[in-house]
Amino acid sequence: MFQGTGSNVGKSLMVAGLARALTLRGLAVRPFKPQNMSNNAAVTIEKGEIGRAQALQARAARVAPSIHMNPVLLKPQSDVGAQIIVQGRIHGSAKARDYQALKPGLMAHVLDSFARMKRDADIVLVEGAGSASEVNLRANDIANMGFARAADVPVILIGDIDRGGVIASLVGTKAVIDPDDAALIEGFIVNRMRGDATLFADGMRFISARTGWPAIGLVPHFDEAARLPAEDAYELAERSVKGRKDTRIRIAVPMLPWIANFDDLDPLAAEPEVDLVMVKRGEPLPVCDLVILAGSKATIADLAALGTAGWDIDLKAHYRRGGHILGICGGYQMLGASIADPGGIEGAAGEVEGLGLLDMATVLTGDKSLTEVTGVSVADEVPVRGYEMHVGRSEGPDCARPFLRFQNGRPDGAVSADGRVMGTYLHGLFMDDRQRGAWLARLGGAAVPRDHEAEIDAVLDRLAAHLEAHVDIEALLRIAR
Repeated sequence: MFQGTGSNVGKSLMVAGLARALTLRGLAVRPFKPQNMSNNAAVTIEKGEIGRAQALQARAARVAPSIHMNPVLLKPQSDVGAQIIVQGRIHGSAKARDYQALKPGLMAHVLDSFARMKRDADIVLVEGAGSASEVNLRANDIANMGFARAADVPVILIGDIDRGGVIASLVGTKAVIDPDDAALIEGFIVNRMRGDATLFADGMRFISARTGWPAIGLVPHFDEAARLPAEDAYELAERSVKGRKDTRIRIAVPMLPWIANFDDLDPLAAEPEVDLVMVKRGEPLPVCDLVILAGSKATIADLAALGTAGWDIDLKAHYRRGGHILGICGGYQMLGASIADPGGIEGAAGEVEGLGLLDMATVLTGDKSLTEVTGVSVADEVPVRGYEMHVGRSEGPDCARPFLRFQNGRPDGAVSADGRVMGTYLHGLFMDDRQRGAWLARLGGAAVPRDHEAEIDAVLDRLAAHLEAHVDIEALLRIAR
């Protein structure tokens, strides 16, 4: 199990890279994360959902993603509450304090899923969540030491030297956690080293002397990490390529508080012809060719945030200037005349006015749609492949001009009468090279043909080689039990 001294120290990337490295060695590898908190989710073979990071780790291990790789997924819906997904299905919602009381009942599901992963694997790589030293949350923990203790899993602790204070964070973890928990830690890794690694040799020895843990690796910063899907919106904002001058197409994306499934944007960010601008609150939407309203875990709340930021005014000005607008999933719902939530799925029951850029209305009702689909864009018959992950039904005159038609004949989305405002429930639209190329051509670019999926695999191979060179994988295999 790989735990961290804090969030964003590189646990997800470490597990993905090691999964590919061990798979290339011929082992049957399975990733596992007992509890994840992310609005970036993926659809599994069971038509459930898990965190996007575990789907990437499954890909690294060259196996299909399963609900049992991430049995508890928390999808934030407010500053203090989240929707709870258990083994791929909606279990309910709870505020953070109330969730603490629910955790003991979830451990059985976690251990059940872990047993299923072990059954088909030579080795399971387990990822912790947040910080191992959050002793205030240790009671009933299912994400870090609580799970490690229950499942008798040895732990490797990861610290991030790039953020500073890595010696204190690693030694401090040993100082504050329960001695029985500390006994499970059998080594440490210092991640994201920049510059001359020999300058930190004394630091590695100091950590080992103070903790009693052997050093398993000092890993240099992996520059290509930004080419892999981000798990958190925080990472997404940090990856913005705003300000590139050598591009022909500018695309702006408002960073709404509950933005979800934002890996939809990764293939665009990788295009050399595209300047993808992640617009933070407090900044105006820039002059651009296309504005994308991405998916949302709390559509009505994000619609209100859009107005508070003044982006609704910017968006309509962009449209008046002749710009294009695309809404994906929750972003699509915002573009209509209204959004009704009669059952209080996202919060208080009620109805709000939408942006009015598409002549349709949405009702948040019915079961959650979780499925992979194929089809074509109606206007040009360009093939597309992706997945649906949404609650709600959108209807109105503009839906008579659907954006997509799926293989089974079912229409999806809506297009305005002038063709410049479009909405769809399909995630993964731009991951399909054919569809992405058509969009860039429509916006005036000349996209170089690229195989986005092959590029992701190539990055995973290079990440595996990077870890083979800087992590004592033989020691990890000896430690595993």
